[in-house]
Amino acid sequence: MLTLPQIDRVVAAALEEDAPWGDLTSATLIPATATATAELSAREDGVFSGGDVFAAAFRLTDPSIEVTLLVDDGERFSRGDTLARVTGPARGILQAERIGLNFTQRMSGIATLTSRYVDAVAGTGVRVVDTRKTTPGLRAFERHAVRSGGGFNHRFSLSDAVMAKDNHLAVLTAGGLSLTEALVGVRARLSHTTHLEVEVDRLDQIDEVLAAGVDTIMLDNFSLEDLRSGVERIAGRAIVEASGNVTLDSVGAIAATGVDVISSGALTHSVPSLDLGLDVSVSANREP
Repeated sequence: MLTLPQIDRVVAAALEEDAPWGDLTSATLIPATATATAELSAREDGVFSGGDVFAAAFRLTDPSIEVTLLVDDGERFSRGDTLARVTGPARGILQAERIGLNFTQRMSGIATLTSRYVDAVAGTGVRVVDTRKTTPGLRAFERHAVRSGGGFNHRFSLSDAVMAKDNHLAVLTAGGLSLTEALVGVRARLSHTTHLEVEVDRLDQIDEVLAAGVDTIMLDNFSLEDLRSGVERIAGRAIVEASGNVTLDSVGAIAATGVDVISSGALTHSVPSLDLGLDVSVSANREP
């Protein structure tokens, strides 16, 4: 869940980066008494995300600025729709404009792409989830955007669950233990509340991993045929996650193999920002 302290911390840093000593242009050109009205408008269809983040950019710049959100996070909109309205001192609105836009454009881009993946697997019961391939410092924002698009989140950080990948397994078994023995030892050291996921890249690894009683098995870069075989072999004894080379074109076929979860880094690491605009109308009320 995206919290107000998280929002304020990141947005304040962005505002500081963008105007460390104030907005020289607005301070020079815009009268201090000027007021403005601005409308956030959609220049293409999409799914909205980042409303509270957008509003925070203006609130933290000047608390007297009022932001009215006209759509909720997760709501679909069409080109030409007005998504939010901003009113207040013109200098503050112009100073916060780019930061507010940057965040909501990126978050809405992620939400929109995620919604397309979710639509592609509709009716299968499969969850589309993100990965840790997020922009450093912006993970909470980007993962909120995935949820806005109807997707789900994987572990939030390295601290949240045990997820053994190929390199971990190579080290774990280097002392001569079998894969099953090594994973049983791992399970014995974990709290009963800690989730254990193991990545495999070959069908012949599945039985050894299953014998250790893991919670989730990730089938990494499997062909569609091998995904079906893996699902049959696991037979409901663990959650089955498919990962690797997941695209909008392939996600539907992957879902049809019977997996439970499909994870894709593409939801966050290579998403174009959505085209949104902020149209500002300034009333130049000059001081007497």
